[in-house]
Amino acid sequence: MYDPAQLRTFLAVAQTLSFTQAARRLGVRQSTVSQHVRRLEEATARQLFTRDTHSVELTEDGEAMLGFARTILEAHERAAAFFAGTRLRGRLRFGASEDFVLTRLPEILESFRRDHPEVDLELTVGLSGTLHEQLDAGRLDLVLAKRPPGGTHGQLVWQSTLTWIGAPQLRLDPERPVPLIVFPPPGITRARALEVLEADGRAWRIACTSASLSGLVAAARAGLGVMAHTRGLIPPGLTPVPPRAGLPELGAVDFVLLHGHRTGAPHGAREAADALAAAILAGGDRLHRPSAGSH
Repeated sequence: MYDPAQLRTFLAVAQTLSFTQAARRLGVRQSTVSQHVRRLEEATARQLFTRDTHSVELTEDGEAMLGFARTILEAHERAAAFFAGTRLRGRLRFGASEDFVLTRLPEILESFRRDHPEVDLELTVGLSGTLHEQLDAGRLDLVLAKRPPGGTHGQLVWQSTLTWIGAPQLRLDPERPVPLIVFPPPGITRARALEVLEADGRAWRIACTSASLSGLVAAARAGLGVMAHTRGLIPPGLTPVPPRAGLPELGAVDFVLLHGHRTGAPHGAREAADALAAAILAGGDRLHRPSAGSH
């Protein structure tokens, strides 16, 4: 009843909230994306998106279709792999940004390992900037991380807005430097926070530095300062800093998939990286939803 190509297009639009970005991710024309969405809406007899010239949003029926589309595509991929008689093997070195520690990424990885038990999956969790460096050095095969501002490399998984967050009781004194809770260099959110404060002429000081997201969250919950963080992934116990604090806008951030050097890599590693990338793209909406155990 539902065409897998149309479902993949639906997921791409749902995750990027952009017909243009979905077309870019899928390597098709924007008119093809619109056609696939229209045909899927005709097949379901429901409107899946509300859209105007400025924004795209999922409807309630669109939210429901997310789970169905993902389940159908996963079953389709398993059936295709079974009847093709192919079993992935080899070592796959996967790097994921600290941002995904509290999301449902583990569910995607668990499903991947269940479907491909002969792939040796090695997971590295770290700062986006560090993961980019390790990928360039050939120490990782696939990375899911933030993209630096202005970057065009990588396959867009989803886009979000960065926001300032802190403890609910925190009050900033406009006469004193902004106390910052930051990752160490080369953290991308750290660089963005310092850049916008400098451009705004706002004084700042480093109140806490930690390479661990849990360390930053603990410092923020203790009221030591504010941190720049993805709006859709705000940890429990922290809230957006109210506009009256006068902090400058941090702008948008892209989360992308990047493949390592394809030439010279073992064939099994390339195939495994492609399969995991496809699984992450299919389940991308899970990456900006907290896991059940994170509350």
